[in-house]
Amino acid sequence: MAVPARTCGASRPGPARIARPWPGRGPRPCPGPRRPESGPLRPRLLLLPPLLLLPLLAAPGASAYSFPQQHTMQHWARRLEQEIDGVMRIFGGVQQLREIYKDNRNLFEVQENEPQKLVEKVAGDIENLLDRKVQALKRLADAAENFQKAHHWQDNIKEEDIMYYDAKADAELDDPETEDMERGSKTSTLRLDFMEDPNFKNKVNYSYTAVQIPTDIYKGSTIILNELNWTEALENVFIENRRQDPTLLWQVFGSATGVTRYYPATPWRAPKKIDLYDVRRRPWYIQGASSPKDMVIIVDVSGSVSGLTLKLMKTSVCEMLDTLSDDDYVNVASFNEKAQPVSCFTHLVQANVRNKKVFKEAVQGMVAKGTTGYKAGFEYAFDQLQNSNITRANCNKMIMMFTDGGEDRVQDVFEKYNWPNRTVRVFTFSVGQHNYDVTPLQWMACTNKGYYFEIPSIGAIRINTQEYLDVLGRPMVLAGKEAKQVQWTNVYEDALGLGLVVTGTLPVFNLTQDGPGEKKNQLILGVMGIDVALNDIKRLTPNYTLGANGYVFAIDLNGYVLLHPNLKPQTINFREPVTLDFLDAELEDENKEEIRRSMIDGNKGHKQIKTLVKSLDERYIDEVIRNYTWVPIRSTNYSLGLVLPPYSTFYLQANLSDQILQVKLPISKLKDFEFLLPSSFESEGHVFIAPREYCKDLNASDNNTEFLKNFIELMEKVTPDSKQCNNFLLHNLILDTGITQQLVERVWRDQDLNTYSLLAVFAATDGGITRVFPNKAAEDWTENPEPFNASFYRRSLDNHGYIFKPPHQDALLRPLELENDTVGILVSTAVELSLGRRTLRPAVVGVKLDLEAWAEKFKVLASNRTHQDQPQKCGPSSHCEMDCEVNNEDLLCVLIDDGGFLVLSNQNHQWDQVGRFFSEVDANLMLALYNNSFYTRKESYDYQAACAPQPPGNLGAAPRGVFVPTIADFLNLAWWTSAAAWSLFQQLLYGLIYHSWFQADPAEAEGSPETRESSCVMKQTQYYFGSVNASYNAIIDCGNCSRLFHAQRLTNTNLLFVVAEKPLCSQCEAGRLLQKETHSDGPEQCELVQRPRYRRGPHICFDYNATEDTSDCGRGASFPPSLGVLVSLQLLLLLGLPPRPQPQVRALVASRHL
Repeated sequence: MAVPARTCGASRPGPARIARPWPGRGPRPCPGPRRPESGPLRPRLLLLPPLLLLPLLAAPGASAYSFPQQHTMQHWARRLEQEIDGVMRIFGGVQQLREIYKDNRNLFEVQENEPQKLVEKVAGDIENLLDRKVQALKRLADAAENFQKAHHWQDNIKEEDIMYYDAKADAELDDPETEDMERGSKTSTLRLDFMEDPNFKNKVNYSYTAVQIPTDIYKGSTIILNELNWTEALENVFIENRRQDPTLLWQVFGSATGVTRYYPATPWRAPKKIDLYDVRRRPWYIQGASSPKDMVIIVDVSGSVSGLTLKLMKTSVCEMLDTLSDDDYVNVASFNEKAQPVSCFTHLVQANVRNKKVFKEAVQGMVAKGTTGYKAGFEYAFDQLQNSNITRANCNKMIMMFTDGGEDRVQDVFEKYNWPNRTVRVFTFSVGQHNYDVTPLQWMACTNKGYYFEIPSIGAIRINTQEYLDVLGRPMVLAGKEAKQVQWTNVYEDALGLGLVVTGTLPVFNLTQDGPGEKKNQLILGVMGIDVALNDIKRLTPNYTLGANGYVFAIDLNGYVLLHPNLKPQTINFREPVTLDFLDAELEDENKEEIRRSMIDGNKGHKQIKTLVKSLDERYIDEVIRNYTWVPIRSTNYSLGLVLPPYSTFYLQANLSDQILQVKLPISKLKDFEFLLPSSFESEGHVFIAPREYCKDLNASDNNTEFLKNFIELMEKVTPDSKQCNNFLLHNLILDTGITQQLVERVWRDQDLNTYSLLAVFAATDGGITRVFPNKAAEDWTENPEPFNASFYRRSLDNHGYIFKPPHQDALLRPLELENDTVGILVSTAVELSLGRRTLRPAVVGVKLDLEAWAEKFKVLASNRTHQDQPQKCGPSSHCEMDCEVNNEDLLCVLIDDGGFLVLSNQNHQWDQVGRFFSEVDANLMLALYNNSFYTRKESYDYQAACAPQPPGNLGAAPRGVFVPTIADFLNLAWWTSAAAWSLFQQLLYGLIYHSWFQADPAEAEGSPETRESSCVMKQTQYYFGSVNASYNAIIDCGNCSRLFHAQRLTNTNLLFVVAEKPLCSQCEAGRLLQKETHSDGPEQCELVQRPRYRRGPHICFDYNATEDTSDCGRGASFPPSLGVLVSLQLLLLLGLPPRPQPQVRALVASRHL
């Protein structure tokens, strides 16, 4: 049957409303009547059985081509399957490689991975590693307490009395614009020599400690000088610790005064802009200085709070949020006559990075209006803290109130909610310059075991929003030894360049007493910390014996990963820990939620699950079987897991025969080593070796040719049983070198690759060898030389059959350039080896297809040819079915892989689009395939992405809008420290500052952290084959633009064969499916907090002690003004001159309030 040509007004036989354009060749007849719609028609998919579809395919009458019938297309699919299978059988060499392994059975042994034993051994090794750090920590904490107790306070101490290495001194001396107006000379600073140390990735001096003091703290104050005096004695303890354990990394004492003393000494890594580092705001210090917190922040937004006072409050709240860790819970509300949350959070939420970001953004929207109503604010806060139906810290409970002042003491509220037990501490903050009586605010704090602070200016914010930790530390200090428990932190980025670390922390208490019989001191002196680099923990885990898709991971009580192959933060943020949840590191499902809960609870377990995994290049999704085994790491808050695919239960271990090992000659003299030499590449194929740590003295290189050269040179010096080499890695490499060479000898060398249009054949092995034949093909080889990091290798192991991998679109050349350059399509399959009852997959083999040649071959295989050189021709009086060769102007034929990427097409103009997501090639057809369940979509979020910073936008119609300066801006401009100056010139400053001082200097900002990429969330979308395995036809119903298509999976491959009518008009445009990674705000936080993930807090809590003395409950902050600065500011402002931004005026730090 053939489809007759239509004339204008004629309709085509078939179901009503389906009048499609002419599908044949030649001039297009007039289209049928269109639907009276203004926009594009939404396609409808009609699935029809083959018999009902036939009338639509052709009609009797004139000679023409008809849409191919289903059995025809199934025939083409079988021809494609046979061709692929034939090529892979001849050139892939799967069967031959199996025989080679068996022929060399005497050269290797089959070892078993026993998950339970493995994970218990690794957990024990990690426990031992951390325990050595714990012992060092305890020695340091005990010594610090004793040194401070024996120290005699000196009121008249001077800077020249103290000699120490100021870690920031070198940077300050090298900066010609830096002026130290307050301190004068630097005669007390030591000048040290440093040597490079690869363990620290830094230059260090092992004979001294270094001191870092925050920029906004005056180094010459009596408190700081006394602190430097007594902590100097820690230097010998640091040195002795390193003598006992040479693997120790940074040893740090973070003082409650802000002083950091660390060992070994190294210059501070000062940023190009302003150094805002304060140890008291580091994740490890916060976690070690107090027990978990439930905090409600209430902010007075009555009408009296306006202008700069409101801005101070907003900044203060943001700084307060930065003192919280993931073990804490928080909510923020504003109040006047009524109280309401500032964000969408209606209850306490975990103080994680994303929730704090919501708060910080919401706080900026607070507007001052109405009258002050302390009662409304406190009632709201107490109600929040009494809500027991939510997840929370259940330890320290506190209310932080920011206000400009008021007279109401709301005693009735405290009597109702908090007295007599006073389980909730109240901290009050008087913000801004005003003349209100602060007695009520002091009374609220003092009668509720809290503290009163004043924040008269921007310079007081950082200090006064963090010193409440001293109050929370009182019960810990009074608990004594019971509270001296080491805690291990979340993962975070080390400020001195070690990379990702965890830190063991131990609080240091003040053991002094005012006199005989006096009460015990209840101050926390600080926190002692010792870093452990994640890389040191990773070295304790097996890797190459677990195979390419096996791995070890560890999580903490929050479910955050400590170890995981997907833990790869792209940006450095020193202020926040790296908090990647296990369920975000992997694709979440119910089984993994159950595993995560069991690990957090400290249980042992084992579970085999079917789950989804992302490919290494994040383009594909595979459904796989995985075995999860987990145990707790004793004496820590961590739990360790092991993931193994079933095929990784066994692995090969080379057992080079006695006669080889008895050769006491360099390894280069061994039998198979010669096949690693470049001189053999022309005949045996090019060899890439995985850049593994085969020997300690092997120089690493990102260039594989150079790495191979370094390897060969080293092998000419070491023997096969050398102690400096990893014999497992080294012997397996040599074994696989010989195995793959025999594949060349038996299979590849005698074959003509051009006959089958192949660019290359290859084999990659667990042992680290990738052999590409012929040698010239290595020039275009772009796969990772480490098989375990190559996407084709890992996917081939996880899937049966032949896995096609088209090149990424960026690697393609334009069609006009294909004449001189070739583009290859990788086809690979795993080699499954059965030895007795043990099955494993030690290698992957494959071919590289010539895209242009195989595109032509694809047309022939999907055609009605009966002879190799004779395409079918349809006579004038006959009717024929269309095929992918003769009718390529009317018929679209494509092969799409399981990720939805174009592999082959019969359209020459689409060759340059091979490797692109098919929706970008034919959105209408891809949507139809998705709607017919040929594909399933999986969406997830990447929380570790890096994005370019967005330029700040102007607000409103003002020249600059209302710019809210940051702490860095104020400090960088040497923000004045005098409260008097602030009060006197407030109005004048408001006009001058916002148009001159607060505008960033482009030269200064260049290269600063603010201009670098920042952390962001990216939404990822992958597609994978759905449940449909059948072959069927369907219609994309778009009125006059309806299209027929046929789709069928190719057996034993990851390909979908699709035949469709080409669209002849744009009326059937449909929404395009997106696969490209896009910037996102992530899932809606307001919804996520309603179903929080399971977690557990620390096992200990110190929030109460009956002997606590609460009489010291606060006084106003004292910031003595610098007369020189005050006079200079006054003159500058009166003259209307812009001040010089270079000099840095350091704030005088008042004595600690506690």
